Amino acid sequence: MKVVIIEDEKPAARRLSRMLHELEIEPLTMLHSVEEAVNWFSNHEHPDLLFLDIQLSDGLSFEIFEEIDVKSAIIFTTAYDEYALKAFKLNSIDYLLKPIDSDELAHAISKFKEFQHGESQSRIDLEQLKLLVAPSQKNYKKRFTVKIGQHLKMISVDAIECFFSENKATHIHTIDNRSYLLENTLDHLEDTLQPETFFRVNRKFVVNINAIKDMIAYSNSRLKLQLQTYNESEIIVSRERVKDFKNWLE
Repeated sequence: MKVVIIEDEKPAARRLSRMLHELEIEPLTMLHSVEEAVNWFSNHEHPDLLFLDIQLSDGLSFEIFEEIDVKSAIIFTTAYDEYALKAFKLNSIDYLLKPIDSDELAHAISKFKEFQHGESQSRIDLEQLKLLVAPSQKNYKKRFTVKIGQHLKMISVDAIECFFSENKATHIHTIDNRSYLLENTLDHLEDTLQPETFFRVNRKFVVNINAIKDMIAYSNSRLKLQLQTYNESEIIVSRERVKDFKNWLE
């Protein structure tokens, strides 16, 4: 049986590979992005079975099928809720909810073997799956409104270097070296900001990746950041967040 794993989280991909090995199945390869998968399928014979994560590092895995007419059967590996899973099941051999259970994996493999001797698989309904996945894709804030005296000012997120907390209040600092009071807490802001652009480095600061001018090794395995204009106080990446911060930069 020829099997390929498409999973952007490498530890999860390796774990699934080990579990398949215990079932005497050796994956041909592990792919981690839409681009990587499209390139691989363009140059290799398609496997019998795909283990396919929904969300990859560079987009939804459904985008692979828009580029390539994949001939393989599919078992989805996903963390989506039961509502979406119904559609995944209609469009695949089976689905495996993360973290993957070894008994459920074995059962899914058995279903695939039965499928091989039955009717051919119906084509994936990409539009149906996209509609179900779309609601889970957040609409992140594009601008904030701040009050200046009796006036309101709109600030684009692209113009924001950082958000910071000071004297129990939250502030925006912009690329033109100005700060404004904001009526939100940093905890609330985290859920509204694009995670690829903004990162909370400690309890007091959320920084924009495009505003980082320098990163300096600091005491106790921490990092000190210098932004383009903000210099009112030190911005230190807390020790427990350094690893995630470095991953965010990649």
